[in-house]
Amino acid sequence: MASGSALIFDEEMSDYKLLWTDPVCEIEVPERLTVSYEALKARGVAERCKQVPVRLATEQEILLAHSEEYLEAVKQTLKMSVEELKAFSKQYNDVYFHQNIYHCATMAVGATLQLVDSVMKREVRNGMALVRPPGHHSQRSAANGFCVFNNVAIAALYAKKTYNLNRVLIVDWDVHHGQGVQYCFEEDPSVLYFSWHRYEHRTFWPNLPESDYTSVGKDKGSGLNVNLPWNKVGMTNSDYLAAFFHVLLPVAYEFDPELVLVSAGFDSAIGDPEGEMCALPETFAHLTQLLMPLAAGKMCVVLEGGYNLTSLAQSVCQTVQSLLGDPAPQLSGLTGPCESALESIQNVRSAHSSYWSCFKHLEAHSGASTKKPSLDEKNGETKEAEKPAPETDAKKTIVWPEPLTRTSTAVRTLIAPPPGVEVSLPEGCQNVGEDSQSTSKEVESIRDKHFQEVSDQNILQPLGKIISVLNQMMNKKVRNGCIVVSDLSLSVLCAYQHALKGPAERVLVVFIGDGNIPVETNDGKVFLVQICAEETEEKRVNRLSLCLREGEGFKAGFMQAVLSLILPLAYEFNPGLVLGVVGDSGAKTHLAPVWGHLTSLLQGLAEGRTLTLLQGFDKDLLAVTVSALSGAPVPPLGPLGAHKPEDVQMMEKERQRLQKRWSSVQEGWGLLRCTVSEN
Repeated sequence: MASGSALIFDEEMSDYKLLWTDPVCEIEVPERLTVSYEALKARGVAERCKQVPVRLATEQEILLAHSEEYLEAVKQTLKMSVEELKAFSKQYNDVYFHQNIYHCATMAVGATLQLVDSVMKREVRNGMALVRPPGHHSQRSAANGFCVFNNVAIAALYAKKTYNLNRVLIVDWDVHHGQGVQYCFEEDPSVLYFSWHRYEHRTFWPNLPESDYTSVGKDKGSGLNVNLPWNKVGMTNSDYLAAFFHVLLPVAYEFDPELVLVSAGFDSAIGDPEGEMCALPETFAHLTQLLMPLAAGKMCVVLEGGYNLTSLAQSVCQTVQSLLGDPAPQLSGLTGPCESALESIQNVRSAHSSYWSCFKHLEAHSGASTKKPSLDEKNGETKEAEKPAPETDAKKTIVWPEPLTRTSTAVRTLIAPPPGVEVSLPEGCQNVGEDSQSTSKEVESIRDKHFQEVSDQNILQPLGKIISVLNQMMNKKVRNGCIVVSDLSLSVLCAYQHALKGPAERVLVVFIGDGNIPVETNDGKVFLVQICAEETEEKRVNRLSLCLREGEGFKAGFMQAVLSLILPLAYEFNPGLVLGVVGDSGAKTHLAPVWGHLTSLLQGLAEGRTLTLLQGFDKDLLAVTVSALSGAPVPPLGPLGAHKPEDVQMMEKERQRLQKRWSSVQEGWGLLRCTVSEN
């Protein structure tokens, strides 16, 4: 099994710069690359990665996405004078050339392909290529927006050709629309392209009508181009997460990619003069974490934009640390997305409702907008606006806190299988040792207080393991644990009450099974999510109960519940501990795969502090749980199938119940919102 993360960097890619005065292009500087790498070195992150050497791309590889005429034209820049370079640059939109840029651009493509090879050959699990020039604006026969060759587009075409891939996902979180990638794949049914970008109703560069949500792809590629336009600046952590929960992740899981490529532009981070957004660098740790369960972990992150050198370096570090498996920092203060973000999310979901099963229940609408475009229109044509010179940091200074240090434990996961059962332990996992004397005393104290009549050691022994693992988690000696138990009720009671004695102020309990478990939710310290086969009448403000029966549509319904309900609730609840519980219902045929993905996705919460309790020994369930907790890839889910209408209706009813109840008493559960009509 592949392990580790690749880091691809060569300082040679910083050996070009702007040679004349240009207010638009002056922000694209060599330091973008060097500060990113130096930050990784300073934090000890670079040395933990596998250093993969850079190579030059071949002409045949560049021609996968570009015309021969354009390639030959770029090659001529090697011999040009400054005046000739300036004249050549003016043939294109917002880009500059240098005598060394052809060499750097072929190196950027080559570095990206090296990363693809390393991941696809399973030499590493994932990785990041720090490259320059960026690529996602570059088109078949045109440089554009600081981009010469389209690194990620070439990578997708190369991966499809070399490794016979049928489904590639490209996630573009740069603040500008990657129109070059869209043009390359808009008719291709094998590539799903998602881009969010500052748009402001077409008043922001590149000012294209095809950057709006209405551009969904063409012919066989219809539905596979997903544009989410940001129509105002100042988007926050909450807006970005809502876009993932309600748009990208549902579509990505239904698409079931074999490889994930990320056009990682960090001009969408706080402080950037181009983006003017407010998402903290830590947000990119979570965006990365949320994508990692896809494609069996095969993920290639490629640098695009980012022009505030401080937030750029911090965001790169956050991304690479998530790739390495470091615990994601907690995001506090999450609320609902703003009205403008909700409008865009609603419009995208509606525009794609005829293409994706996860959106089928939505009624298509015209996409009402809060603001009219303000561009000059004559005879049905729109005049493209000039890209304004960005505000410099001197004009507008934004301050944000330095991200906290993220540290990994030497042992990531502790496992307690049933007595006499041996399990294969992935890297970073250990069996729970014998109980200490103090742990045994704690078990006795809990028994005397709550269940004096119990003396069966098969019941009591796992309780000692629970306390031992929780203590080590709270002392940051291990990150998470998995314990097989016999008595579910007593084990849950022991776990959540012991957890609340420690530093965990809030506990999220995710219970898969029928019946009740002894969890008290009235004081707001615990939120209980239950997925069961038998309906429950109990409806509480701190409880979400979903009835999903195994069989046709179970995978689709389960993942819809995870992405649109459980994750938004969990992130906003911001627990200090996640307690995952699976009851011995005897109906686990379809559960193990989706439980593995749920467990992986929940790793972004509580700095990864997750304790799972599995009732009874189920080999497949235990194996996938341990894989997810240890950071190993979980198996892809394959086709999800169609959603049951009754499941969709039930989930929508629960979402509205929680949203309505909480909005009447406090600001809460706003991340559940995905339409502007809700209050």
